[in-house]
Amino acid sequence: MELCLFPDSSYLTDGSLEALVDWVPGLENFRFKHIASFIQTTNPNDYMLHFVKGEIEAISKASAIILYTFDALERDLLDTLSPLFPPIYAIGPLQPLVDQISAKTAVSSMDFSLWRADDECMEWLSSKEQNSVIYVNFGSIAVLTPSQIQELALGLAESKKNFLWILRPDLIKGNSGILPPDFAAETKDRGLIMSWCRQEKVLNHPSIGGFLTHCGWNSVLEGITAGVPFLCLPQATDQPANCRSICSEWGIGLEISKNFKKEEVGGAVRELLDGENGREMKKRAMDWKKQAAEATASPHGSSFVSLDRLVKEVLLK
Repeated sequence: MELCLFPDSSYLTDGSLEALVDWVPGLENFRFKHIASFIQTTNPNDYMLHFVKGEIEAISKASAIILYTFDALERDLLDTLSPLFPPIYAIGPLQPLVDQISAKTAVSSMDFSLWRADDECMEWLSSKEQNSVIYVNFGSIAVLTPSQIQELALGLAESKKNFLWILRPDLIKGNSGILPPDFAAETKDRGLIMSWCRQEKVLNHPSIGGFLTHCGWNSVLEGITAGVPFLCLPQATDQPANCRSICSEWGIGLEISKNFKKEEVGGAVRELLDGENGREMKKRAMDWKKQAAEATASPHGSSFVSLDRLVKEVLLK
């Protein structure tokens, strides 16, 4: 059986990726370019392609499917999937559920990050005005090219806005990714660069006005839970699809193009923090924050109930 969506590499550059996938309920304005990057391969023997195929085939044998989302956020998709698969339990976002457990338990102190955190940034954030800081973080795994780092840095400098940039030691591909020579001097009063932070705490700080992200799903849900709008710079895997949902479906973000230059970054930062579109996105983001809180509230929130059902119907059965 031919597994590949595209027979050869020409399909990846001839506009085919812009074609609509209009036969899947719940995926409005979904295009081939939004499909996970490892499914876009033209190699029928690709390892990840076969791995995903095996996972899909195994779903029918599962006792339950756990999805890290909440009903209000993706109701159409959940309604579409539910009749087709074993029982589905939507139990996101997790952190508010964890927060409801007694602080005396081991679970309450769990850290979901793959990196050690540095909390020095919290004092710096407290010195800034409300909604005045753009938070930049590309997660635990994503990497950027040296030229992307350069343009991103120049864009942040050009924006003239406050920023907190989490710059992991391994974020840059290769060894030539150095920040522009005048970057530190140009941004010393309004920028802070650190190797890591406690993202949930940062996103919930009142000075944070936006989140420039790779659109990894954990980051997306943490941003939604905090009521923060997004600047989206997806790289691979599920990130383009997450970006589509943020920008087109939920209306809480702006997408930065893949081949971005500093002017686009600077303009997007200003628009998100100061523009009319940014203000509307902030309002919608706060509404999603409210719905996320309702979903995880005890005892009747959809995710709270779903987690309780999962334990009783599957784990203790």
